[in-house]
Amino acid sequence: MAGHASRLVIFDCDGVLVDSEPISLSVLVESLQAAGVSMSTEEASERFLGRSLQSMSAILHDEYGLATDHAFLEAMRTRLYARFRQELKPVPGIREAVEQLDAVCCVASSSQPERIRLSLSVTGLIDLFEPHIFSATMVSHGKPAPDLFLHASAEMGYAPADCIVVEDSPAGIEAAKAAGMRVFAFAGASHARSERHRQTLAGLGPDLLFDDMGELVQFVRQ
Repeated sequence: MAGHASRLVIFDCDGVLVDSEPISLSVLVESLQAAGVSMSTEEASERFLGRSLQSMSAILHDEYGLATDHAFLEAMRTRLYARFRQELKPVPGIREAVEQLDAVCCVASSSQPERIRLSLSVTGLIDLFEPHIFSATMVSHGKPAPDLFLHASAEMGYAPADCIVVEDSPAGIEAAKAAGMRVFAFAGASHARSERHRQTLAGLGPDLLFDDMGELVQFVRQ
């Protein structure tokens, strides 16, 4: 695999390939409300954006006293998938960008494998990445730990120094930096356009902060 191109571009999925975060946060806030936990969309975004289901469940248990049992998670997942099938759209310009990249590409997401594949199938992007799709369920520790990105790069046959990660969340940026990889912070999805979010991403010191996928090709070439 490593002989095909000199570098590997690792894409997060939610908020980078698909514009899913507003839907996900809406479903999460509704589910928490039904379980007796009142939380604003802004707070939910700050606490959980880019984190795995395991990490989210631990925070809800430790800080809010909510046990996210199988029934809670299954009901939330059912609502989320139904809305994805109706509403989910790709990030503008992403297909063209991936097709033009002179690099091998894969996906490394905090989401579960079935959710990643549903998201990419609904938005018509699955053919660009299958079978190179990696989930936080494949490693011991999700983002902001580096495990997932290191797993993806090892499976794809690339050294961390030859990898570029495209991420939209603070947890993802921290994970990429901890993995010793370059990281491009994408702030072009609909959830990421507030100045506060951009400042949070910039404060983590990514190699690049951008908001137009049409520019990705030239950034990777540089």
